[in-house]
Amino acid sequence: MFSYDWFHGAPYQEQIEEAKCRCAINHFPDVEDERRSEHEGIQRVYSELEVRTLLYLRDGFSYEVKQIADVGSKTHLVFECMPVDDQYKVGAFVVSLPYEEIVRVEVFAVHPKEKPEDFPQITGFRSHPEQHFDSRSTEPKPAKPR
Repeated sequence: MFSYDWFHGAPYQEQIEEAKCRCAINHFPDVEDERRSEHEGIQRVYSELEVRTLLYLRDGFSYEVKQIADVGSKTHLVFECMPVDDQYKVGAFVVSLPYEEIVRVEVFAVHPKEKPEDFPQITGFRSHPEQHFDSRSTEPKPAKPR
C-alpha cells in the first residue's frame, strides 16, 4: 500500500539518494566502504547523475514523473509527467493518480554518458497497453490494431 510519504519529503528524497549513491559507488567497486564518502571520483560521478522516477499502474500503464506537484489534497498523487508523444510536449501535462492504482515505483539513477539507448516504454499516453490479458487466462493476447 502506497501513501503520501512515498512521494513527498524525506522518504522520496531518501529513495533518490539511495539510487544515486549506489550508482556512483558501482563506478568504483574497489573503494573501501569507509573511504567512499570522501572519494573524489565517487563524489564527481554522484553530482553528475540523472534520476528518473517511473510509476507502473494496475492497468498496465506507466508514467515518468517530471516533478511532484505540491497540492493541497493528499488523497492522490499529483505530478507533472514527462510526455512521450510529440503532441503533449508543449505546455505541461499534470496527472492525478489514486495511490492504490500504483503497483510499483522505480527510481533509476544513471550517468548521462551511460544512458541506455532503449529506455522503458512509458505507456501513460496510449489508448491501451501493448498487451491485454484475458481474465480467464494467464497468457497475454496481442494488442488490437489501431
